[in-house]
Amino acid sequence: YGLFPCEGKPYDVVDLIERIVDDSAFEQFKEDYGKTIVCGYARVDGWAVGIVANQRKIVKSRKGEMQMGGVIYNDSADKAARFILNCNQKKIPLVFLQDVTGFMVGSRSEHSGIIKDGAKLVNAVANSVVPKFTFIIGNSYGAGNYAMCGKAYDPRFIYAWPSAKIAVMGGDQAAKTLLQIQVAGMKAQGKEVSPAQEQQLLDEIKGRYEKQTSPYYAAARLWVDDIIDPKDTRKLISEGIHAANHNPYMNDLKTGVFQV
Repeated sequence: YGLFPCEGKPYDVVDLIERIVDDSAFEQFKEDYGKTIVCGYARVDGWAVGIVANQRKIVKSRKGEMQMGGVIYNDSADKAARFILNCNQKKIPLVFLQDVTGFMVGSRSEHSGIIKDGAKLVNAVANSVVPKFTFIIGNSYGAGNYAMCGKAYDPRFIYAWPSAKIAVMGGDQAAKTLLQIQVAGMKAQGKEVSPAQEQQLLDEIKGRYEKQTSPYYAAARLWVDDIIDPKDTRKLISEGIHAANHNPYMNDLKTGVFQV
C-alpha cells in the first residue's frame, strides 16, 4: 500500500512488480528502450509469466527527450508488441498492469510513427493466443485500455484495484468538453449563460463523470470481473494460470501483416 500513491502521482511500477513476483526477481526486456511501458519475465508462485506494465514516472528517451508516465509512445508500443509476440512464441502467459492515459498525440508523435507502432501493439494484443490476465491498478483511458488488453481483447480475467478509473478520457478534460457542448446548445436556444452558471454546470458534469469512472460503476456493468484488494494480485495471477491450464489447447498465432 505504501508504494502506490494517491491522486495519480508518479511512481515506479518496477517497485510494484518486484512485490508481486517470486523473490523480487524481474528480468526486464529492453530496459533502456520504450521506457513508458515496462516489459519483462518473472515467476509468480512458480509459474512463468510475461509482465507488461505502464510506467507512471517521467522518463527520458534514448534521444534525451522527456516522456510522460502513463502515456504510450511509439518506442514503447514497438517494444511491447515485440515482447508480446516473444511470449506467444514461448507459450508464456501474459499479465497486464494498466495505469494508462492513452497514446501520445501531436504532429511530432505522428511523424515518429505512433499510428504504425500503436497499430502493431493492438494487433499483437488482439491476436495473442496465450492466457492473458489484466489488472487495472490506476487509469484506464481511451485507446490505452485496448492496447493494454482491456475487456474487448478477451483476457481470461480482468480485475480492478479500488484506485482504478475507467473512462474514455480523464475527468477534467471530459468535463470541459461536455461543458462546451452543453453551453453551445443553451446559447443556440437563445439562453444567456453567466460564468457562475458555467462553473455550476462544470461541477455537476465533473461529479457525474467521476462517479462513472469508478471501478464499482464498471463492475456493476461487468466491465471487470472483480474489484480486488491489491495484496491479492499475486494470488489471483497464480489461480488464473492454474485455471487456464485446465484447457492447455492454444490456437496458432496469426497476426497478419505488420508494418515496420
